[in-house]
Amino acid sequence: MSDGHKITLLGTGLIGNFYTQTLHGARGRDRVHTVYSRTAERAEAFATQHGIAKWTTNIDEAITDADTDVVIVGIPNDQHKDAVVKAAAAKKTVLCTKPLARTAAEAREAMEAVERAGVFAGYLEDLVYTSKTLKSIQAVKNGALGKILWVRSRETHPGPHSDWFWNVEVAGGGAIVDMGCHCIEIIRNFVGKNNKPVEVMCWADTLVHPIDAEDHGIALVRFASGAVGQFEVSWAFRGGMDLRDEVSGVEGTIWLDHFLRTGFQMFSGVGQGGYVAEKAETETGWLFPVGDEAHELGYPQMFTDMFEAMDAGREPMETLYDGYVVNAVMDACYASAKSKRWEPVQLEVWRGSEGADEGALAVREIDGCILIKEEKLPDGRLKRILKDKATGKVIQKVIEE
Repeated sequence: MSDGHKITLLGTGLIGNFYTQTLHGARGRDRVHTVYSRTAERAEAFATQHGIAKWTTNIDEAITDADTDVVIVGIPNDQHKDAVVKAAAAKKTVLCTKPLARTAAEAREAMEAVERAGVFAGYLEDLVYTSKTLKSIQAVKNGALGKILWVRSRETHPGPHSDWFWNVEVAGGGAIVDMGCHCIEIIRNFVGKNNKPVEVMCWADTLVHPIDAEDHGIALVRFASGAVGQFEVSWAFRGGMDLRDEVSGVEGTIWLDHFLRTGFQMFSGVGQGGYVAEKAETETGWLFPVGDEAHELGYPQMFTDMFEAMDAGREPMETLYDGYVVNAVMDACYASAKSKRWEPVQLEVWRGSEGADEGALAVREIDGCILIKEEKLPDGRLKRILKDKATGKVIQKVIEE
C-alpha cells in the first residue's frame, strides 16, 4: 500500500476544484502538491484555498516538479495532448480529464506517448464511476438483462461555466465533445468494451447560442453485436443538469437518474441562501439540491480506482485507450452531422473483438415452433406468438391454464 502520492494539478477551473476536494477529502493520503494556472492570481488563490504547497504559471515547471509523481490534466482540450506527452516524457503517472483530446489523431498520439514511456495512465471519465452506474454495469455483466440491445444516455444543461468551452478551436467542438464523450463511454460500458463501434448517424446544430460550435446533438452508434447506443446532449436545457441513462436487454431494463431526481426536492419562495447544485439556474421555487455532488458524479470512486490500480500495477477501469475510442466515435459523429448519412468509426487501433460476441439470443422451441412472445391474458389464459420452423409462418395459440 502506498503512503500517498504527491500530485501536480494542471488547471484551476470547476473540474480542478472537484478533483482537489475529492482527493483531499476521500483517500486523504494523495495530495495536490503543486498547482498550475494561467494566471498568478488564480494559481495563488487556488493554492491558498486548498492548502497546496506550491503554485506556478509555468506548465513545464509544474509537470517536471521533482516533488510530484502524478500529473492530473484538467486544462482546456487543446492542451491535453501536449500535457500528456510532456508528463510521459517526465516519467510521471498521468491522469487526463475527459475528453482525452479534440480528435482521435491527437488522442492516439497522447496514448502512444504514454505507452512508449511505460508509465501508468488513466482516463478520468467520472460518470461511469457513479455508484448507480457501477452497480448497473456489474448487473449487466452478471447477465441480469441478457443480451444488451439498446442504451440511451442523456446529458443536458444550460451550458458550460468557462469561456473556452464555447470556442470551437480550443474545445474541438461543442456539446458533443463536451458531454457526448461522457455518454459514449457510458454506452460502451453497458454494451461491452470488446464490442466494436461500427458506424454513427448524428444530427448536430446550433439552435440557441451565437457560437460556431453545436449546442445540440443527437446520435445513434451501431456496434458489432447489433446493439445501438443513443446519446442526447444540449447546452440549452432549462432547469439544471439532467443526467439519465437507460439500458435495454432481452431479459430486462435499467433506468438511471443521476442529478435532477435523486430523492432530494425542496421548494423555497425566498431562496436557500447559497449554492444549490452544479448548473442549477435558480435558488427559488422547486429545487433539486444534490447531497454530495462529488459522490453523485463518481469522483471518489474514480480516484480510488486510479490510485489503487497504480499501486497494484494493474490497469484502471478507464484507460487512455478508452479515451481514444471515444474520440474516434466523436470524429464519426461530426462527420455524420456534416454529411447527413451514416459514417464509419475510423479506429486505426482496435484492441477488442471484430465480431459480434457480446452475448447471444436464447431461442426457445415449442412443438416445432420458435417462441416469439408469450403473455398472460386478462382472463388468465396464456397466449403465445410462434413462428413455424417448417413454413416460416407466424401463428398464435391460446392455452388454458
